[in-house]
Amino acid sequence: MTHTAGFWPEVSCWSVSASRCGATVLPVANRSLPARSRSHTSRGEVAAWSSVALVIPAIVARIVQNIRPNQIVDWYRANARDLPWRKPGTSPWGVLISEIMSHQTQVERVAPIWLKWIERWPTPHDFAQARIDDILRAWANLGYPRRALRLRECAQVIVDKHGGVVPDDVDALLALPGIGDYTARAVACFAYGKNVPVVDTNVRRLVARVERGQALGVPGKKEIEEVARLLPEDNGPEFSVGLMELGALVCTAKAPKCDACPVAQDCAWLAAGRPAPEEGQRRPSQRFEGTDRQVRGKIMKVLREADSPVEQAIIDAVWPDDAQRSRALFSLLEDGLAEQDERGYFHLPR
Repeated sequence: MTHTAGFWPEVSCWSVSASRCGATVLPVANRSLPARSRSHTSRGEVAAWSSVALVIPAIVARIVQNIRPNQIVDWYRANARDLPWRKPGTSPWGVLISEIMSHQTQVERVAPIWLKWIERWPTPHDFAQARIDDILRAWANLGYPRRALRLRECAQVIVDKHGGVVPDDVDALLALPGIGDYTARAVACFAYGKNVPVVDTNVRRLVARVERGQALGVPGKKEIEEVARLLPEDNGPEFSVGLMELGALVCTAKAPKCDACPVAQDCAWLAAGRPAPEEGQRRPSQRFEGTDRQVRGKIMKVLREADSPVEQAIIDAVWPDDAQRSRALFSLLEDGLAEQDERGYFHLPR
């Protein structure tokens, strides 16, 4: 390989990027081009030099992207799950509810409850006026019921400050109670078609594997920027939901189905032999059996199914460990998920 002296970096300034197709020689993105002396450079060369300095980073950025939007979109159209909130005509409020419910809960459990929820409370205004005990009963066994209380607060703010219309701007969504960065971006993208990066655990893992050859991604601003660079100018929302679906169904954490992956031939992680997560990346799996969360869930089930306030003896029968049961019950009272009347009986807040 030869280059005009001074016009391209020396070979030592280049790096080799491994791919399944072999080694690809790429300019190192963070290296500056060698300086040229004005006394030895013509005006035409200066203009050409400036063009190269601007073009090279763009070319390199495209070359190193292993994820191709058209592959993701085609795969999604053929393999997407039939989830009710993905149907045409779903309101932004419906999308917002689906995102809150699906956080930390499998979508298969969410779907039937979402359908009943959106039928009962089709708008933020309807939900903002709902009784807390009705909300908690409708939340059923989705887990983490504090999400339901925050969703009610969110609906009240939407009614009071946004005229009952879910905002379409990421910053405005972030200002709502209980709405984090992922949910704000997801609503802006999937409800309003905004071409913004949406990064959940599945997307983080998929991009880390295909683009960087790492088993797991690490949450951070750089990952949002990385996904933003992958977004196509057209069809961004469908590409974004396709990334999420591919990560959820194929590029899974424990048993990835690489044979069924549309980007397997370009996956840096697969090419490297599927290395294990780096030290500190793997989060220990959280057990459920025997935890305070399990005890809280059992108490909440009793309160949801009761037609009247529940006496202490019924609560005591829920769990044999007195100390743990008392701790779980007290935490429910503190979180506003249960109340105690003057007789010492327990019930859902009204």
